[in-house]
Amino acid sequence: MATNLSVNGSRLWDTLMVSASIGTGPRGGLRRLTLTEPDRAMRDQLKAWAAEGGYPLTIDGLGNMVLRREGSEPDLPPVVIGSHLDTQWAGGRFDGILGVLAGLEVLRTLDDLGIATRRSIEVVNWTNEEGARFSPPMLCSLAWSGQATPDWVEGRRDRDGVRFGDALDGIGYRGPEPVGGRAIDAYFELHIEQGPELDAAGVPVGIVTGGFPSLGMRIAVEGATAHTGPTPMRERRNALVGAAMVAVAVNDIGWAHADTDAKATAARLDLVPNLPGTLSEYAELFIDMRAPALDTLNTMKAALLAALPACGERSRTEIRVAEEWGFGVFSFDDGLVELLRDTAGRLGIPTMDLRSQAGHDAYHVARVAPACMIFTPCREGITHNEAEDIDLDATLPGVSVLLHAVLARANR
Repeated sequence: MATNLSVNGSRLWDTLMVSASIGTGPRGGLRRLTLTEPDRAMRDQLKAWAAEGGYPLTIDGLGNMVLRREGSEPDLPPVVIGSHLDTQWAGGRFDGILGVLAGLEVLRTLDDLGIATRRSIEVVNWTNEEGARFSPPMLCSLAWSGQATPDWVEGRRDRDGVRFGDALDGIGYRGPEPVGGRAIDAYFELHIEQGPELDAAGVPVGIVTGGFPSLGMRIAVEGATAHTGPTPMRERRNALVGAAMVAVAVNDIGWAHADTDAKATAARLDLVPNLPGTLSEYAELFIDMRAPALDTLNTMKAALLAALPACGERSRTEIRVAEEWGFGVFSFDDGLVELLRDTAGRLGIPTMDLRSQAGHDAYHVARVAPACMIFTPCREGITHNEAEDIDLDATLPGVSVLLHAVLARANR
């Protein structure tokens, strides 16, 4: 395969900047929560780009969007490139977005050069990867891979009580295609690292070998409403206090294992009624634990479960684990990882092997098909923050590896 094939970097950047103008946040990043009006506008833009390039677009029952460039043998399972266009509440301009639009650039580059492929190449925009509105994250790739049902996904509610299915209908992006259930040849996902290692080392490409074992929990705390003035301390059952005690326990567990690069986070707290002058009768605390080794994660989980009864006793509340989920206990496909390494070597691009400490749709796809990931640098590792940034020159080597590896796999 020729090594002089390259993407159009200025076109890719222009495409990224169009995205950056849709759902702009107050500090110059993005606030494009899934299934909101800005998400609809961005989906419309992707749909327009698909039409402009002549790429048929299909949408499944959970809003996952797929652009397709036909191969010479279209009945063969396709090679898929994917990521997401939704963002965090205070999100950056590149998290997930770079992966989708780099995939679009691969299709455009192959068209520019008149290169046909044996297998079709598809680009997917997964719905609700971030989990910022509907939890858990990577919700629709979870269903696509058969680990959850579409009905279960549709029943998830945001903090305002809006059902996923109703929000999907509200933006007009419920499609007729079934969710999952079809073969793909391979899945590639390019993503900013969301950490500082590549940027600090000056290495342009990370070869992702797997993920950190990760655990999410929704902790429910039940107390009773009462007046903050006349209610004696001995009679209080403040759910906020119970949740706060759990949050401190989570933080302490994270620090106890910090030397292993493990983390434990109390990430979100919802209260009812959450009003001045009134004790909260109910609290939900969302927590997140991640560790490089599954044994460490299990130890952290056990420590939290052991701490909950004392938190409940001290706060005079009932505390339970209402829901839990996990991901990251896997390795990416050996053959695809070697393809990425070989491709980078042939192109003379330095690489570093990394494991991802964040979650990605590739994790769920890897359950049912060969999958791999490429990381590109982000400045100082800043992410889930409107200050997130990248350098185009440092990003293009990873996009080039994506182009060449996908082309090789599609002609296999």
